[in-house]
Amino acid sequence: MKPEDQKRLLREMIFYRRFEDRCFEAYMERKVGGFLHLYSGQEAVATGVLERAKPGHDYVITGYRDHVHALKSGAPAREVMAELYGKETGSSKGRGGSMHIFDPTVNFMGGYALVGQPFPLAAGLALGAKHRGEGQIAICFLGDGANNQGTFHETMNMASVWNLPVLFVCENNEYAIGTHIDRSTAVRDQYKRVCGYNMEASQHDGMDIDVVMEAASKAIDYVRGESKPYFIEFMTYRFRGHSMSDAKSYRTKEEEAEWEKRDPIKVYSRRLKKAGVISDADIKAMEKEIDDEVENDIIKFAEESPEPKIEDLTRYVLDDNPDPRWIGPLVNEGE
Repeated sequence: MKPEDQKRLLREMIFYRRFEDRCFEAYMERKVGGFLHLYSGQEAVATGVLERAKPGHDYVITGYRDHVHALKSGAPAREVMAELYGKETGSSKGRGGSMHIFDPTVNFMGGYALVGQPFPLAAGLALGAKHRGEGQIAICFLGDGANNQGTFHETMNMASVWNLPVLFVCENNEYAIGTHIDRSTAVRDQYKRVCGYNMEASQHDGMDIDVVMEAASKAIDYVRGESKPYFIEFMTYRFRGHSMSDAKSYRTKEEEAEWEKRDPIKVYSRRLKKAGVISDADIKAMEKEIDDEVENDIIKFAEESPEPKIEDLTRYVLDDNPDPRWIGPLVNEGE
């Protein structure tokens, strides 16, 4: 990889971390309401996987920890933050909030609050892509906790039987809210669970973006080239709680400290500094530039954007201009 691309990837991960930190601060300031699930610590997974995909062309879908996936897919950061603020300029016009970022203009097909909900939707997106034959694939990000849902097993079976071009990315942070995977799941290694569905699968370090990109490249090439599903598991860790109401009392300080030694941003920074690609001064300048962008552009845009209008409360509930091919007559002509 070229040095300029390495520096860009480091900047992206630092940007995502600062974006999430600022979401945390805005929530504490009561400028963001509802639920908020932050991605800090897992940046290497979404960044690395989508770096090897075709954002804007491939479909991307995920659960409720969705901000970074949307950003890396190409959703404008201003609109994502405005959505958290509940503003009209948000990616879902302020109607969805943190868990429902959605931007079909870049084929980011949404974050979903229901655990396991994206699995069958990803299969449907992949089926549509296969019929069109334009080289698209669907990429479905989900946490390890979702894999105990019935939708997981139903979708794995269907994706394999129909040979769907879909990549399932399991971000295994070892906790389903506050329940450790050893207490909830009979098979700890999630990639082994799809062997019953005759699906290619592998497990990798999710804290090292170089490892993520190498593994993702092989998986994506397989899905795109063979038009078959692949299940890839990345072992990672969220540095913050499950949500803003989570005090993390189920985790030890020692465990957290061990994982923080493998912070994906620090791991990549050390590697690039050792290779002479970047210096401490470069990183400080990068961080300053990011802070200015987040505060003086993204946050400013969200705070100054208009609130949704009361008279538009019922808009976007139903399609204002439905295609008549997909609906029948509501009443008989002449009645």
